[in-house]
Order: sequence, then C-alpha cells, then structure tokens
Amino acid sequence: MERTVPPPAASDAPPPEAPAPQAPVSDACFPDVAGLLDGMPRQRERGETDTAGTPVTSPPTTAPDTPFRVPRLLWLLPTPTGTPFTFVYGAVLAVVSLVAAQLDPAVVHTLHQGSSTDVAHLARTPVLVLVASALWIAGGILSPYALALLFVLTALERRIGGVRTAGVFLLGHIGATLATEVPVGLAVLAGQLPASSLHRLDYGVSFGVAASLGALAGLLGPWLRWPLLALFGWVLVADLIAFTDPLTDWGHPIALMIGVATWPLVRRRYRRPVAAG
Repeated sequence: MERTVPPPAASDAPPPEAPAPQAPVSDACFPDVAGLLDGMPRQRERGETDTAGTPVTSPPTTAPDTPFRVPRLLWLLPTPTGTPFTFVYGAVLAVVSLVAAQLDPAVVHTLHQGSSTDVAHLARTPVLVLVASALWIAGGILSPYALALLFVLTALERRIGGVRTAGVFLLGHIGATLATEVPVGLAVLAGQLPASSLHRLDYGVSFGVAASLGALAGLLGPWLRWPLLALFGWVLVADLIAFTDPLTDWGHPIALMIGVATWPLVRRRYRRPVAAG
C-alpha cells in the first residue's frame, strides 16, 4: 500500500504581518525634523503637527520693551525740571512782554526809562536797574534775541546747570553794561560828551544772550563752534558798520568776548546733555 500524507490542518493563527518600513536614519536620529524637506525654510510655521496630528503653532514672540525716548529736537526747548532757570526766566519775560503789549505806549516808555542802565541810574540804584533792565526784550517776545535767549540758554543750562548758566548770563549783562556806560560817564566828566548822554536809554537781554552764546560755543565741537561764532560775529560787525547805536553795538562784541573768556570754567563744569524732562 502506498503511504499517503494527509494535508496539513488549517491553523487558526493569523498570518505574520510584513515588517513596517524603517524611517531614514537621519529622521530617526532627529525626530523633531522628521518629515521636513531639505532647503525649504519656515516649514514649521506652515503645517507642523504633533504626534496626534494637531497643528502646532509657535508661541508669539513679545517685542522687547524699549524705553520711551524724547526726540533730540525737544532738547532745544526749556522744561521745568530739565532747565528750571531758562524755563522760569523765559516765562517771566513772556508775561512782562504780554502785559507791556496791553499798556499805553507812553506808560511803557516811562517804564523803560526807569529800567534803563544809563550812567545816571547806575550811579544811584545800580542793582535795581541792572535787574530791571534784564526783564525787557527789545523788539518784543518774537524778536530774534528772544528766540536766541530761549535756545541758547536751554542748550547751555543742559550742559553746565542752571546756577552757572545764570552766572554766565549776568556776567555778560553786567560786564558789557559797565564796559559801555563807564566810558560815557568819564567822557561827560571830561567834557567830550554832553550831559544828556548820562540819560541814554539802555535796556534788554541782548548782552546776556551774547555772553551765553559765547560760552556755549566753547562746549560745542569745532565743526559747529567756529561757524556759529563766525555767523554771529558777522552780524555784530555789520551792526558796527551801520553804527546806529554805538554803545549797544560795541556792547555785543564785548559780551561775546566775556562768554568766550569763560571757556576754561564752563569746560570744567561740562556734563553731557540730559533728556528733556
């Protein structure tokens, strides 16, 4: 008899599954870059998903806090805390000018005469007239010297402080006044000028402004210092050539030289300008 082999019995176990394809070595080593294409930037911002298939978005970045900075142009203007002397003095000059604009011209002229730093007043009440004459702006609040006072004193005070700025201003105001009025008194005594010269009208802030500008020039760089002095000097020379008011026209160059003479002092007290406050 031929031996017959029975067919194998059907097994209940499922057939073995094929092995899953292995991920590339580079992706397996760096799972956070799996699925990204080479050379394609910003792929995570578009369509990155986590293991559950949920899109992943990057947390928003917060802009760094930057301190508020005052534009440098505002540093030219006086402020109560940054330049108290210039701010208060400018406010007083503005009030005086506005009040004078409402008064009768004859009354204003009388006030000017009472505040004049002429020889007669300097001989009787020197302190009073030196202070009173510095409260008037020749030409009004919108005159060139009013604008120059605002910007020059502000720039100078931010560099050397309010007390020293006031000192420079008064030094030019008083020094140039005495330098022009004392020769007039001596000339009257010598008979070279009439007695009416003792009562000439003289008031205003221009001598103090000229001295402050001269002091400020010493704190600026050469590229700004010499053009500023040359421009202002040219204006003063033009006034001397016109010779419409000899004493005042000579007083401005004297005040400017007084300011220049303070360079060693103001440079020792120099500090970098602070922000407007």
